[in-house]
Amino acid sequence: MANYSIFTLARNALNRHRDWPQAWRSPKPRPSYDAVIVGGGGHGLATAYYLADRHGMHNIAVLEKGWIGGGNTGRNTTIVRSNYLYPESAAIYDHALNLWEGLSQELNFNVMFSPRGVINLAHDPHEERELKRRIYANQLAGVDAEWVGPTQLAEICPILNLDPDIRYPVIGGTLQRRAGVARHDAVAWGYARASDQLGVDIIQNCEVTGFDIRDGRIEGLYTTQGDISTSKVGVVAAGHSSVLAGMAGIRLPLDSHPLQALVSEPVKPVMPTVIMSNKVHAYMSQSDKGELVIGAGIDLYNSYAQRGSFGVIEETIRAVVELFPITSRLKMMRQWAGIVDVCPDASPIISATPVKGLFFNCGWGTGGFKATPGSGHVFAHTLAKDEPHPINAPFALERFYSGALVAEHGAAAVAHCCSYLTAPGAVSALKRNFPAAAKVILYAL
Repeated sequence: MANYSIFTLARNALNRHRDWPQAWRSPKPRPSYDAVIVGGGGHGLATAYYLADRHGMHNIAVLEKGWIGGGNTGRNTTIVRSNYLYPESAAIYDHALNLWEGLSQELNFNVMFSPRGVINLAHDPHEERELKRRIYANQLAGVDAEWVGPTQLAEICPILNLDPDIRYPVIGGTLQRRAGVARHDAVAWGYARASDQLGVDIIQNCEVTGFDIRDGRIEGLYTTQGDISTSKVGVVAAGHSSVLAGMAGIRLPLDSHPLQALVSEPVKPVMPTVIMSNKVHAYMSQSDKGELVIGAGIDLYNSYAQRGSFGVIEETIRAVVELFPITSRLKMMRQWAGIVDVCPDASPIISATPVKGLFFNCGWGTGGFKATPGSGHVFAHTLAKDEPHPINAPFALERFYSGALVAEHGAAAVAHCCSYLTAPGAVSALKRNFPAAAKVILYAL
């Protein structure tokens, strides 16, 4: 496998770039592996990479039912930040941010991480109090955060509408300077390439159709490319997690929703940072190609279709035009939706399950991309050691029984919602799997 550098670039340029080797192999699955990762998105590939690099497990496979970068990894927006309210959330996201800062060098692949800062806007005194509360919580947790007023906002982002007469006037915001953006598919490609170099088999178009479970222990998987024996399985399948859990006889407290985003035609640089607004619910950044990347909230209905409703896009565009009036002249080029899985407390599940050797990493909602390296790192530790990493220990399944929820709903300006509690049979399902969960969650929310 070629090492990417200025010298290999110059050498291949002499031959019109016709001799580059493939970035990763396309092997057929072997009969058995020490561990199998189900899901070839950013989190799954990161898990495989850290299993091989940090824990010396090279006889492992990543199974992807489609193609690498074909799921959420290539379908949602690009924000990277760690300014969450609760210490448990701040810890895992800041762990991820620390890994983001050196990821391109570690993987020998440009993931286009750009620490241009992320601003969360406040539109009324109540929101200002809540955001300042989060600033103090972040500072206590060692996460950089500061308050910026309208004058500073005008200097940072001149296209932001600071007119006091608009529907939701901007009175200030929080700024995390270490935060920024990265490129989704480059992250997947970088981890796939680095994992392959360490001996990991990346198997595309290989859908898991069932689990071989005997005496409460995982023994293997059934796939569209044959049966595979293994004693450890890590499932990282985003919105499809509840379906796979059902194959193992487990019902997870998850909802699946479309999460939409869209991009404009390319323009000259006008957006030097990332701006988010939880009040009008829109966020915007600018890609390296000049496109304005606009994110929406999740659709309220449950769906596995990778398309969202027009009403969400309409409301998002209305909010963006209000906050950034110059966008009214732009054409929107494309729109898409990824499927995210949302937990009742808007925090992920990174945990062992009642089936020995079967682990799940899911429930990230809208926060999945920014956590990619940190999630993969701690999940790899959990699989390799058969015990949780201290950072992901609070995100075990048992919290829905004990009541130790990490309730990030709205607390960290995230676009979560959860209709699980109102779904038919939802509470009874929670009672079956987690006897005290329904009562605890209803109280917490």
